[in-house]
Amino acid sequence: MEQSVQVPGPRTTGGIRPLVRGRRRRSRRRGREQRHRVVGRREALSNQRGFTLLELIVTLLVIALAVGLAVPTIGRSTESLRVRAEVAGFSAMMRHARERAIVTRTAQAVVIDPAGRRVSRLAGGPEGEVRETRSLSERLTVDADPPPALTVRFEPQGGSSGGDFRLSSGDIVYRVTVDALTGRVRSARQ
Repeated sequence: MEQSVQVPGPRTTGGIRPLVRGRRRRSRRRGREQRHRVVGRREALSNQRGFTLLELIVTLLVIALAVGLAVPTIGRSTESLRVRAEVAGFSAMMRHARERAIVTRTAQAVVIDPAGRRVSRLAGGPEGEVRETRSLSERLTVDADPPPALTVRFEPQGGSSGGDFRLSSGDIVYRVTVDALTGRVRSARQ
């Protein structure tokens, strides 16, 4: 003989779970109808979540205003970074020439050609062999003080002929100085 074991199903708020499908549907429908009757239209609207069109428009206007204020400063900072990179390359060429003069124990010269927009490093002095050339940006202008001093000679002992250069692009101006006694190269924004 077989014994049947009944396993109780999940309990609902209505008591024992109805086994007949039709009954279950009807009970759900009745529950919905009752809910609609209990919750009024005003309460249903107050429970809605989301943003109004006015709130979205105000938010978009605030974002547009912030972007409008930020874009010009980003443009200026990128130009400043480009000029700073050009000045760093110019100064690095001078420092490299000084280092090569000390290491190889031969004079090195850096010749600036503003018309040709390039800086060259020559081994053996101003009439020596060109070892390295770097082009300058078209936006960058180089002025020497005094004007004919567009050649800096670095000696094996570390000294140099000295120089004072003004590198500018628009309203951004840097000053690169080469100390005559020590040959050290310094750059600073003015």
